[in-house]
Amino acid sequence: MALPTAKPPDGAVLFKQQCATCHTTNLSDAQRQGPPLVKIVGRQAGTVEGFHYSPGFSKVGFAWDDGKLDAWLANPQAVIPGAIMAYRQAKPEVRAAIITYLKDLN
Repeated sequence: MALPTAKPPDGAVLFKQQCATCHTTNLSDAQRQGPPLVKIVGRQAGTVEGFHYSPGFSKVGFAWDDGKLDAWLANPQAVIPGAIMAYRQAKPEVRAAIITYLKDLN
């Protein structure tokens, strides 16, 4: 008997389960531990007005794209030394689903 085809991970569900405790997806909700992630793709890192970023963000000079987001979700401190984010996601398919969801918010 063949196994059923696995469904790809749902980015919105994964975001809610793994990211929404610290991040919102709109600017009208109260800020949480992390900055809101609406329109993150293409945005300069560390630039949400009114959010207090960890010291490492003062030295970055890049905009968030697929590659930076993927690296960030895999190991935030490797992308921005001194960043305060404990979450790490080892599974590329989970990172891809979350990034796709974030891109849909743009």
